[in-house]
Amino acid sequence: PFRKETETSTMVSADGETLQERAKGKDVRTSNIVAAKAVANAVRTSLGPRGMDKLMQLPSGEVLISNDGATILSKMNVLHPAAKMLVELSRSQDVEAGDGTTTVVVIAGALLESCSALLSKGIHPAAVASSFVRAAEVATKVLEDMSRPVDLNDRDALVSAVNTCLSSKVVSQNSDLLAPIAVDSVLRILGEDRSAATNVDLRDVRMVRQIGGTVDDTELVDGLVFDKGSTKSAGGPSQISNAKIALIQFCLSAPKTDMDNNVVVSDYAAMDRILRDERKYVLGLCKKIKKAGANVVLIQKSILRDAYNELSLHFLAKMGVLVVTDVERTDVEFVCRTLGCRPVAHPDGLSPDKLGEAERVGDVALPGSGHKVVKFTGVRNPGRTVTVLLRGSNDLVLAEADRSVHDAQCVVRSLVKRRALVAGGGAAEIECAVRLREASMEAGGGGGGG
Repeated sequence: PFRKETETSTMVSADGETLQERAKGKDVRTSNIVAAKAVANAVRTSLGPRGMDKLMQLPSGEVLISNDGATILSKMNVLHPAAKMLVELSRSQDVEAGDGTTTVVVIAGALLESCSALLSKGIHPAAVASSFVRAAEVATKVLEDMSRPVDLNDRDALVSAVNTCLSSKVVSQNSDLLAPIAVDSVLRILGEDRSAATNVDLRDVRMVRQIGGTVDDTELVDGLVFDKGSTKSAGGPSQISNAKIALIQFCLSAPKTDMDNNVVVSDYAAMDRILRDERKYVLGLCKKIKKAGANVVLIQKSILRDAYNELSLHFLAKMGVLVVTDVERTDVEFVCRTLGCRPVAHPDGLSPDKLGEAERVGDVALPGSGHKVVKFTGVRNPGRTVTVLLRGSNDLVLAEADRSVHDAQCVVRSLVKRRALVAGGGAAEIECAVRLREASMEAGGGGGGG
């Protein structure tokens, strides 16, 4: 991935042999280090509780405020190959650990800066690299020795660890609310048998953003929330108790042919017959839904033709069925796991065993805004999923709150993977530095050590 070293200088030895030496090798290494340091310095000021947030304007004109290292670096237009590797480093840290994305870049920049002094003394790069590997092994052992075990049933310890993560975020003043939400959302996915868990799939936590109110209005819902209200253009019900939920993937509208065509109707009798047949067809579909016992219908969004029309909404309203439209295809799997229902692709496939259940389904008006959301509560939840309903006064606050809660959940996930905590405030880093200095005194200079 590094620049190609093409320029060479020619030296002639005493016995007449011509030697080719790469003149730019040292220059390329120096330029790589300078580029990596520049990236590290760009995010260095956003590190820690006193770190500053970055205000970025994206090419689309959108404005983004964040102090999350992975977010900042992913939006930067980096051209140098070595600098791109630091961006990838931050991204992999975000995937693996979720937090500490700024820290890894700053540490990498500092290590490279110390490398330049070693290289200028004539030490071979391979010797420096192998020493880094040995130092990493020593540092890992030091951290393991000084760590103390964490019990996943000790909720207070988990909340305090998450508070540390949130202290450097924009929403740090709301950490008293967001930290317990992040911890509880992950623990609910784990269920009762937490001791056997080795990992957590955070895709089981659905984040729903709603503008309006403040971050303090954020809540954890043990069930499901759709970010829009139910479709009630035909005056259907807005609250259903003991709900039987059907998720349909077929369209509640008149069928269309595969090709575009026009039907020319010459007399009123034929037009009445077409409307009557359409009405009869749609009514037949609605009757099949009602016959299966469903009183809540989720309709998947369709791009080929209308997923529903006013006529079908009218019939379902008359039958007392609550309708939620435009369910995204990507959300279908999560909805099915949460509600225990199965998607139905054809009206003939509807049966009571494919329906999900919830104690209560209904529209909920959100304080601080005119928006309504559909909330499913009292679900049996065989798939162990939860929903976090995020609130914020504008898009910027909402997006940063979403990132912050996700980072906090990643901290809990890391504790599930490796149940140990080290002291904060730089204590672990200083201890590592002291132990590494002691190890360096003992190590010999030969064989790439020291």
